[in-house]
Amino acid sequence: MKVHLIAIGGSAMHNMAIALYEKGIVVTGSDDEIFEPSKSRLQMRGLLPESEGWFPEKISAELDAVIVGMHARKDNPELLRAQELGLRIFSYPEYIYEQTKNKTRIVIGGSHGKTSTTAMILHVARHNNVDCDFLVGAQLEGFDCMVRFTEGAKFAIIEGDEYLSSPTDLRPKFHLYNPDIALLTGIAWDHINVFPTFENYVEQFEIFLDKITPGGSLVYCSADSEVKRISEAHGGDWKKIPYSVHPHTVRDGVTFLNTDSGEVPLIIFGEHNLQNLQGALEVCRLMGIGDTEFYDAMKSFKGAARRLELVKETTGSVIYKDFAHSPSKLKATTAAFKAQFASRRLVACMELHTFSSLNANFLGEYKDSMQAADKAYVYFNPHTIEHKKLPPISPQQVKDAFASDNVEVFTDSNLLMQELKRQSWHDANLLLMTSGNFDGIDFVRLADELLPSA
Repeated sequence: MKVHLIAIGGSAMHNMAIALYEKGIVVTGSDDEIFEPSKSRLQMRGLLPESEGWFPEKISAELDAVIVGMHARKDNPELLRAQELGLRIFSYPEYIYEQTKNKTRIVIGGSHGKTSTTAMILHVARHNNVDCDFLVGAQLEGFDCMVRFTEGAKFAIIEGDEYLSSPTDLRPKFHLYNPDIALLTGIAWDHINVFPTFENYVEQFEIFLDKITPGGSLVYCSADSEVKRISEAHGGDWKKIPYSVHPHTVRDGVTFLNTDSGEVPLIIFGEHNLQNLQGALEVCRLMGIGDTEFYDAMKSFKGAARRLELVKETTGSVIYKDFAHSPSKLKATTAAFKAQFASRRLVACMELHTFSSLNANFLGEYKDSMQAADKAYVYFNPHTIEHKKLPPISPQQVKDAFASDNVEVFTDSNLLMQELKRQSWHDANLLLMTSGNFDGIDFVRLADELLPSA
């Protein structure tokens, strides 16, 4: 087998290239820019293109498949050459299905919690020696690559993203996986640039349910009103399994699961995580993993990268970073953090960074989303708005949208960092939430400056 990847340097695409290479497939690829860590990871396996750019001469009739990443454009010269030769052309999710079509596909969908839930299932499966292929959207401890293809694994665990598949395939990715077991975590409007109305966004999840194979299973979060509505209204020929927050106790900053066999201590925390955990438990039961084995594995689960990830801890203070950026994620993460450390002051910082979050028409969705924090800082860079070709927004517009007296807005990340450094962190916690990096802030260095003692 010979496969060529157009836009091989992408976060997902370079992981796919590595997975195909490790399966024994001959892999080539191109990209006009490749950054770290993709560059080093491809180079280590001899997959890094010799030169950056597009080279239609790489496309020949000898190729069994061409895979197109989202970074490529419709007029990409390599894509045009592949079309001219009549080669088999796949979007990224189409090829995921191609590699997993003979397996039991477990697809985790939802506006939030996809990565964490997928990571939990994979952690439990690995702990119990259950062989799985997978696709997950974040780095996981103990996993070298975030995509895996094998001949022998019975299950394929897939994080089902609702964003578009490729420049030539405008279907949401999770419409292409045809799950045997589907899990739906929650629905909260996102990707306003692609789904301009809430109704249009919800429709994508209804189509996802249509894709479940006959005789399959749907595990759905009944605590989410929209998920509950579409799941219970759907007349699909499959089993429906509702779930909510796993029973638990929080004591001295540690969350314990309440189980038939006693309390189970966790490293992770937060109601949202405990919802994800219950969903993961239901899926693992369908995979034949027992509850005792599940709980034993979850004791050591630390979470996916940038999902409530500990940066530094000292006596009386912790600093965490999180990928939260949408209103629902922001609200859930801030509330979880405050509940876990109820006696400490909570300072929460978030960056408006995505197309949706910087859109004036969407800002109102953030109302009360950081209300649980004692002090909330919201940052955005006006140059990012210009780059995304959006109308400008003002700090006052942002403050009004959050509609909470605890919110202060910054447009200069250096001034925000100075404000953080002026504060006392005795009996206080810091939560940093962004899908970006506050314009290049080194989270570890900042944590060392704020909490200098070991």
